[in-house]
Amino acid sequence: MRKEVVVVAALSATAVAIAVGVAVRCWKRKDERRWRKSQRILRRFATKCATPVPKLWLVADALVADMDSSLSSTSPPTTTTLDMLIAYTNSLPTGEEKGLFYGVNLRGANFLIVRARLGGRKESITELQREEISIPPNVIAGSTQELFNYIALELAKFTSTHAENSNDTKLGFTVSYPVEQAEVSDTNAIKWKSLSADDKVEFVGKDLVNELNQALEKNGVNMRAVQLVNDTVGDLAGGRYYKNESVAAITLGMSTNAAYVEPAQSVSKWQGSSPEEGEMVLDMEWGDFNASCLPLISGMYLGEIVRRVLLKMAQEAALFGDDMPPKLKTPYLLRSPDIAAMHQDTSEDHDVVAEKLKEIFEITSTTPMAREIVSEVCDVVAERGARLAGAGIVGILKKLGRIETRKSVVTVEGGLYEHYRLFRNYVHSSVWEMLGNDLSDNVIIEHSRGGSGAGALFLAASQTYNSDI
Repeated sequence: MRKEVVVVAALSATAVAIAVGVAVRCWKRKDERRWRKSQRILRRFATKCATPVPKLWLVADALVADMDSSLSSTSPPTTTTLDMLIAYTNSLPTGEEKGLFYGVNLRGANFLIVRARLGGRKESITELQREEISIPPNVIAGSTQELFNYIALELAKFTSTHAENSNDTKLGFTVSYPVEQAEVSDTNAIKWKSLSADDKVEFVGKDLVNELNQALEKNGVNMRAVQLVNDTVGDLAGGRYYKNESVAAITLGMSTNAAYVEPAQSVSKWQGSSPEEGEMVLDMEWGDFNASCLPLISGMYLGEIVRRVLLKMAQEAALFGDDMPPKLKTPYLLRSPDIAAMHQDTSEDHDVVAEKLKEIFEITSTTPMAREIVSEVCDVVAERGARLAGAGIVGILKKLGRIETRKSVVTVEGGLYEHYRLFRNYVHSSVWEMLGNDLSDNVIIEHSRGGSGAGALFLAASQTYNSDI
């Protein structure tokens, strides 16, 4: 009897072992099927996102054509998607400016006050201080004058802590929105096209500079603003402060934009007197450029593209299991810093990817193969965006006729370029592939100095040293 029990127990154990083995094999086969389906989706997506050099040149050439079309038109062009705003007609910095300067960078729901001492081109920025201040919702919803009064009040608090402040200090003022400048003396012509990404109201014809200066005077701030310009224009001013060859600035952050220096004679739509220096700064607003979806290179969209691809894989290939993660359906939940972290995860099992999926989408269980696919999706999206940005840079330099004959410096500001190493590498490699060894040496791409908002400082410096303003 005991022997029979032992035999039955052994047979039962064998049956259980076989059942477990079958279950494991079934699970592995199921997991492999999910992986193969996800791989097929990934390959199709990568093919659509491919940016070979011929395609990059198509983008660059289309950009040049749109630039030419916009510059030659005195009325809003119908054949181009670029605004090409005449943003700045004063002299840019020369690198000789020295002293203590103040700047304000107005963003969406906050603004940045920056203060620093410039010691000339060969010296580093010193005494750099910055303070980020949130704007109350009621002020955002109020009038332009209420907004400027609030900024002036906070600026008065900021400057009160510093003893050094003259009675004729120029204030550099940059905004993260499109701003168009007509003749310098005609501040009524400044157009503030939008107050935020979602606000479609246009403040056309407002004498914004006078309103700002009235607010500064009312709050006892001994400063005077001369022009409001886009923050990318400020970055260009910073680039010119350090290098005369600086001809363009690119913003690669949550949003994207480009500004560059154009000879005045090439801007047919300019109706004012010729600038003293014979050049003017154009704010391209290239986020509106629709060839090959250039606006989708900004950080705002990169995360959303990755999320949508992962959602498709979850729906069609059950990449994250049989149950659909609900948060994966939430738009714009994935940010570019999260993509950078997952893309640049060098751990053997992609542990950072697992942490981010859990933190953002509450996906608690993932296989190493699934995490590898997530990393590959991030790579495809980042490479495409960075290479299109590189094509845009080449397009600007081609428009200026500088690729073959002259050194050109392009300043880049924004978290995508500064903090996302692989994205930055893809930008540089795309320019090198398009131009080759010899010509690519004529293009120097470097990160802006002084950090976010510092462009306002360089504008203040140039305005202080320019006797005409």
